[in-house]
Amino acid sequence: MASDTLLARITDYASRPDPYPLYAELREAGPVVRQTDGSHLIGTYHEIAALLHDPRMSADPRSRGDAAPHLPFLRLDDPEHHRLRTLAMRPFGPPHSPGRVDAMRDEIARITKELAETVQTGRQIDIVDDFAYPLPVTVICRLLGVPREDEPLLREWSDALVTSADVRPGEDATERTRAGDQARIEMGRYLLDLAERRRDHPTDDMLSAFVNEPDPALRLTREELAETAILLFIAGHETTVNLITNGVLTLLRHPEQLDRLRREPDLLPRAVEELLRYEPPVHMRERIPLADIDVAGTAIPAGASVVLVLASGNRDPMRFHEPDRFDPTRPDNQHLGFGSGIHLCYGAPLARIEAQAALGALIPHLGTARLVEDPPPYRQNAMLRGPRHLPVQL
Repeated sequence: MASDTLLARITDYASRPDPYPLYAELREAGPVVRQTDGSHLIGTYHEIAALLHDPRMSADPRSRGDAAPHLPFLRLDDPEHHRLRTLAMRPFGPPHSPGRVDAMRDEIARITKELAETVQTGRQIDIVDDFAYPLPVTVICRLLGVPREDEPLLREWSDALVTSADVRPGEDATERTRAGDQARIEMGRYLLDLAERRRDHPTDDMLSAFVNEPDPALRLTREELAETAILLFIAGHETTVNLITNGVLTLLRHPEQLDRLRREPDLLPRAVEELLRYEPPVHMRERIPLADIDVAGTAIPAGASVVLVLASGNRDPMRFHEPDRFDPTRPDNQHLGFGSGIHLCYGAPLARIEAQAALGALIPHLGTARLVEDPPPYRQNAMLRGPRHLPVQL
């Protein structure tokens, strides 16, 4: 098949269970492969890493003229990105709140233990609904200060927003975009209202910290607070759900490695890093050149859509030895699972703790488990790729 249809084939739902042969095709045709819609696909590790650090590459859709009145810092460029990311980081991590994530370890262990107690031999469970989703959602709601009873409402909004951001070439995105915009408005309104209730009556959560910041120069505007809180909620659980679910699926497909991790639990942190490389939760990111650029001899014009296929870079044999082999002891594992450059995922430390806790609690129960469906049903999203359900018979 022609390489100029690769993006359409990668994003086709039929490819969701195993896009990796298409990524290999992309690397062989690349490093840069122009698509019929004018976008450029890049799937080789070194080129992706370089572009993620290139200040000429924009994450902001307004750089090509798209209308976007309010954007989270994930979609902004420096210096605006740096200012908002710094303000968002103040109540989350070092240097201003160095103990925030560490203080969650006991809570994460408690939540994980409660969830693991429902995992009983002889019954069928859904790893997504019974474990991988409840853990990070409970944690991010605790961090933000969202009441547990409101989680279903937030999940509905989150699903609409994630769907609207997916990459689907050739599809009319009008309805997806409209639904996403409406969800953003409603979710932002809800989170702002929640934050206002904490003004002058703070509790130990991030929304309280945002609205009770004493220094006017360090306060977020209402619009910035809404977009930041939305981003934190979505990023705080969507990717971790995929990381945990893909982790269980991978371990059940590699029983010898599952057995090794059961015998050598100290290997778990390295196994999580390998899962971030081998089956990452985020498969691609879009960037827009602010000027004409040359990538490996291919000219890409300013304003073009450049799709960096991170998951392909993670399987690049020019960077990783035997990249299609799952190896929890892999050395020098500088994967792209959390991106790289100025937009490196700042929730990565929390995601690592959650994944290690979840897999550590599940592994003792998985010895005689079997997959009910393989491949399982996947979510529609090609960018945030993971099973929608993972039924397992214990």
